Amino acid sequence: MMSNAARPQPDDGSSRRREILEIAARLFARKGYGGTSMRDIGEQAGVLGGSLYHHIKSKDALFVELHDAALDAAQVRIEAAVAVQTEPWARLEAACATLLDIQLAPDSLTMPMMNDFRAVSDAVRVQLIARRDRFEDMFRALVDALPLPSHIDRSIYRTLLLSQLNTAVDWYRPGRLSVPQIAAQIVSVFRHE
Repeated sequence: MMSNAARPQPDDGSSRRREILEIAARLFARKGYGGTSMRDIGEQAGVLGGSLYHHIKSKDALFVELHDAALDAAQVRIEAAVAVQTEPWARLEAACATLLDIQLAPDSLTMPMMNDFRAVSDAVRVQLIARRDRFEDMFRALVDALPLPSHIDRSIYRTLLLSQLNTAVDWYRPGRLSVPQIAAQIVSVFRHE
């Protein structure tokens, strides 16, 4: 058994970097990629310009890292929700409910990050799209498992479904239906029931 003295201790630089990442994520979520500068991040974090670059390579690299981390966390949650279901429609509904829950959370980072694709450089956009495509592979597999009529194009089906889910923040108003009820309604519409 390892004694407390022998255990690795948290590195101050590592915890400081995490703090900077959290501050940057909140700023990107609130002000967008274009509206957030490295100076803003440094000021909020209480870090002088040159010192900030000790922790962060560039604004682009920071944005990609935060975007990927938000999608990684979302993917883990969705995969866990889907894993407890066996029936294809129930699996899709679990994925939809979890993605809606993530998108509609007041502190959601996925929507602000996804909305900034047009504001970044082409090189950064390529990286973001590649990660988004890997995220959407979950939904590709879920849709592929559905017993859909042969005339339905599964790619268009998936795109329409994800478009509906990803714009929920624009049309959702709390009160009448819960997030799981909305997910059930969306799946019911996409199931043609």
